[in-house]
Amino acid sequence: MSVTSNAALVLGVERLRTEFRINGAWHAAVDDVSFALASRETLALVGESGCGKSVTALSVMGLVPTPQGRIAGGSIVLEGRDLVGLREPALEKLRGARMAMIFQEPMTSLNPVMTVGTQVAEALMVHQGLSRRQAEAKALAVLDEVKVPSAARRFHEYPHQFSGGMRQRVMIAMALACEPAVLLADEPTTALDVTIQAQVLGLLADLKERHGMAMLFITHNLGVVAQIADRVAVMYAGQIVEQAAVGAIFARPAHPYTRALFAAIPRMDRDAQELAAIPGRVPPLDAMPAGCRFAPRCPLARDGCEQPQVLAPFGDGHLARCHVATSGVV
Repeated sequence: MSVTSNAALVLGVERLRTEFRINGAWHAAVDDVSFALASRETLALVGESGCGKSVTALSVMGLVPTPQGRIAGGSIVLEGRDLVGLREPALEKLRGARMAMIFQEPMTSLNPVMTVGTQVAEALMVHQGLSRRQAEAKALAVLDEVKVPSAARRFHEYPHQFSGGMRQRVMIAMALACEPAVLLADEPTTALDVTIQAQVLGLLADLKERHGMAMLFITHNLGVVAQIADRVAVMYAGQIVEQAAVGAIFARPAHPYTRALFAAIPRMDRDAQELAAIPGRVPPLDAMPAGCRFAPRCPLARDGCEQPQVLAPFGDGHLARCHVATSGVV
């Protein structure tokens, strides 16, 4: 693991393995994943749909669905306490209090028959033992902090009365109400237009600094990564294939998969261009390649790629799971 910040370590994930049962056999959706987060630091977890980003976040939150899913190995240490193996009552005390999650689609995460104010206040009543009046007063202050316009008036409105961007702000308010140590944001700007997206990103960055949180930001949008991240971990087929500071990733992407992701981004400075597509698809859980998992789609595949790859250092804090990239022969 690598942390660039000098702040105290808040979350440490080490060799995490999360499995799902398919046709009676267990297969890893997250395999040998390690990363660390410090206070006021943002790690962006990047990759295609189906690469294991959301399952990683659900594993941290203790929300992997059972009995068809399980955490089969590794550790998840939050503020010095290993969460793997904790019983549900202990996890419930931590969720919303010391760790919180913003889900991708707020309309399916908010309760449609409860006012937004009540939903924000509920976390405060459960985790901080506040009375309803105290919780509602603090919930109103949190809605003001996340810049919900006319928060006092809108406090008693329902989710369907809010726009997509405002619903996302309510979700952020719910997550931040108890001032968690770690915030996990699962593609919170995907459904928003670019103007509202920029506002939400700016809000998250501001709140992270103000509250001293660590943030795991899950996205497939590299433009978002450039705006908000301190470090980047690129995931493919359940594994982290590259990890470095955000500047290093953008200046010198090393893994062929990371390079392919950058090549697929349209260039605004060119009138005519061909978009580079990555051939093939992410392999299914029950048909993972024995060696490098990206090798069947990789234009640089060569001898040695049929062997399992390890996440190896090849520069100052730069890691890649590719013997071609780490040898410097690309």
